[in-house]
Amino acid sequence: MASQENINFMGLRVPAMIMSIILLIVSIGTLSTQGLKLGLDFTGGTLVEIVYDKPADLKVVRDTLESSGYENALVINFGSDQDVLVRLPQSNNSELGDQLLEALTANYDGAIDLQRIEYVGPQVGEELREQGGLGLLVALICVMVYVTFRFQFKFSIGAVIALIHDVIITLGVFSLFHWDFDLTVLAALLAVIGYSLNDTIVVSDRIRENFRIVRKGTPHDIINKSLTQTLGRTLMTSATTLLVLLSLFIFGGDIIHGFAFALIIGVIIGTYSSIFVAANVLLALKISKEDLAIPVVEGAEHVDGMP
Repeated sequence: MASQENINFMGLRVPAMIMSIILLIVSIGTLSTQGLKLGLDFTGGTLVEIVYDKPADLKVVRDTLESSGYENALVINFGSDQDVLVRLPQSNNSELGDQLLEALTANYDGAIDLQRIEYVGPQVGEELREQGGLGLLVALICVMVYVTFRFQFKFSIGAVIALIHDVIITLGVFSLFHWDFDLTVLAALLAVIGYSLNDTIVVSDRIRENFRIVRKGTPHDIINKSLTQTLGRTLMTSATTLLVLLSLFIFGGDIIHGFAFALIIGVIIGTYSSIFVAANVLLALKISKEDLAIPVVEGAEHVDGMP
């Protein structure tokens, strides 16, 4: 059986590095100048649940609220097609519920009941921002420690750089297009770290194995061989994951659009980084067979007392 021809991934390492640097510069630039459009979870605002006496037309509800001065309102069904959840950036106002009901019933032939109204203060939002950022930082530190013990320190540097690369670019896309960043998107970022790490570990495991068993070949050749061997698994995993995420994005409703889209971006960028970024870092750090040699236990070379 003929051996599989290796794809020269590392022959594209310079163009890939240039593209990554450009994406990172654009992402960091837009995050510095525009920042993120923080959602209600982080900025504070009001959540109103109302019940219609018949199935509600969400488009009409949105248009009515916008024409009444309630801009940037998120309107979604909640449980049934008669229950509607409205999320508003407006601050705490004891009369907000009555004012909102009055605006909606003005052009509606039927009954609308106010079920509940809740207010999220900016102090809670600030605490969520701090805890979310701390969660991302702790996740990256844990990844670095795990990969160091599982493989080798150079692998941990490559894995963490690839994860930071993925997170910054995903945040940059949300900042560039001014999409809402809320707790569901933050959860998606943590999921992206897990997905990208899993991909990177599979590739790293094959690189380590090949460094130990391949007798001839430069690090450049061995990494190409490893990436070629894992390419099918990487692409199949990414394709099936994207199919699920696209279904969530299309049919899941407005409330998880941000979550699904952040994961779609993260899976695409994570697949790219596990092939080009992490492996590129290994070559830059001059990974060698000596780095991955199995330590020889003293006395292991003697069998049954014979040298």
